[in-house]
Amino acid sequence: MVTQHGIKYAVHLITTHFGDLVAKVCECLLRKGPSTLQAIVRFTELTSSQVKNSLLVLIQHNCVQAFILEQPGSHGDGAKLNTHYIALFDNIIHRWRFPKFLTIVSQKLDKQCVALIEALLLHGRLTLKQMSDRAKSAQNEGDDAILDAVREAFIKLLNAHFVERCPAAEPVLTKPTEAETSTRKRGPKSAKILEEKETLEQRVLEAAAPSEALRFLLVTQTEPGADGGKDENNSSSMTVGEKRKLDALESDTEGGATDEQVVLWRANFEEYIRRLRHKAFIENVRACLDDGAVIVISAMLEATRTAEKKVKTENSGPLSLNSIYEEVIKSEEGRNITFDRVRASLVQLSCPPFVKAVNELYSIDFKKIIELAQNDEVESIVLKRYGRDAYRMFRLLSNTGRLLETDKIADTAFVEKKDTPKILYKLWKDDYLHMEKLQLTGARQSQFLLWKVNKNTLWEHVLDEMFHAALNLSLRVAHELEQEKELLNLPQDKRVNRLRKVRLLLESSQMKLDDAIMLFHDF
Repeated sequence: MVTQHGIKYAVHLITTHFGDLVAKVCECLLRKGPSTLQAIVRFTELTSSQVKNSLLVLIQHNCVQAFILEQPGSHGDGAKLNTHYIALFDNIIHRWRFPKFLTIVSQKLDKQCVALIEALLLHGRLTLKQMSDRAKSAQNEGDDAILDAVREAFIKLLNAHFVERCPAAEPVLTKPTEAETSTRKRGPKSAKILEEKETLEQRVLEAAAPSEALRFLLVTQTEPGADGGKDENNSSSMTVGEKRKLDALESDTEGGATDEQVVLWRANFEEYIRRLRHKAFIENVRACLDDGAVIVISAMLEATRTAEKKVKTENSGPLSLNSIYEEVIKSEEGRNITFDRVRASLVQLSCPPFVKAVNELYSIDFKKIIELAQNDEVESIVLKRYGRDAYRMFRLLSNTGRLLETDKIADTAFVEKKDTPKILYKLWKDDYLHMEKLQLTGARQSQFLLWKVNKNTLWEHVLDEMFHAALNLSLRVAHELEQEKELLNLPQDKRVNRLRKVRLLLESSQMKLDDAIMLFHDF
């Protein structure tokens, strides 16, 4: 979900990184939705050249995707093809998470891999040759040695799915006809279907994405052998159809250039968010259970990671007890755990229901872990902002999930009846509660107030507040940097100490706030 303060925060990030001109074009796409070049020029009142250059910057840094919308012509005319541009909100927000992405790579791979990812995050999209040229300019070793080191590191990144091929420049989408649209609406359970129906952004991204086999494939061409064949690697298998696509791609390269010289690569944000999601799962389990349970769920996540086709997966793949134990003993700390201890930890993980067991196969309930974490986050906000009485009443309504009358809430939550309406009204006024009035007629008319927590609307409201806080925090950081000029007159040690304290505090707050944003938006 994209909220109003989310848009403001995204525009602020683009302004900080690329300036006002590019940010104006980005804001137009975020607020107006997919637009043609002519529409963007009209809305922003910029010149066509300025808009084109801004779009090229945003595309280079994976913040905008171009696509061609095919619309049927009128009066027997041919189909109309118009190029549209759509802003990728999630990719824009990910720009703040680049330090987290670099940390993930540094924990798994070597410094050369970190340097390549840093270059991709800085420049958005690069060919392998461009990455090699950057490495040559930074080192004094021989060209062949550098090229081999870069290729070796790059293959490690590909195997870990930390990098991927860039999507198609302008995929073609067909606009649904009126008949198709009306059929969808008349179908059974239409409300649920429409909720789950792919958004235009999802359709564009799906159309632009390369196939899974090509997505993480590095093709190298060596001198033809006796059979005239080519050496193609790395470790991905391809179908016949995918080989044909690859051959067509290679035949289109100019001047006999190899595939690796012309293919653009970028950081695979999806993989980083998946790993951050798994890290959040582990931390939530750590807060509730012992180290044994943490080791077991970490092993289950590692064993099923490659089977996840999308980030927001509700359940992990099923694993047998033997498979889980086999994964557990791969880690140093897991070798201290016995088979019975793993079985006991799985029992622990089933209550709260972090893990589900069906026919002696165990799977992680991602959806339940996220729901519990979201509940805890909102309840902590209510506790800090409104006090313990409000916290008890909010928690009661959240767990009940239905309308409750004012006096019933006061009795169950052990809150003074004279204070209850005032606290509930405050929560309702700030959009944390839903209220309904019940009018009873009879000998004496009376009115009751009923209260409940509507999580769908509340979660969106909380996320918008978080984006608002993130925007304010970023502006505060910018303000502190401006204030540095005033500190130049102070003694050096005092100036450095003050700057260090402010920087550490603000960076820590930003990281924690971003963790909460990911919980409601990305996970």
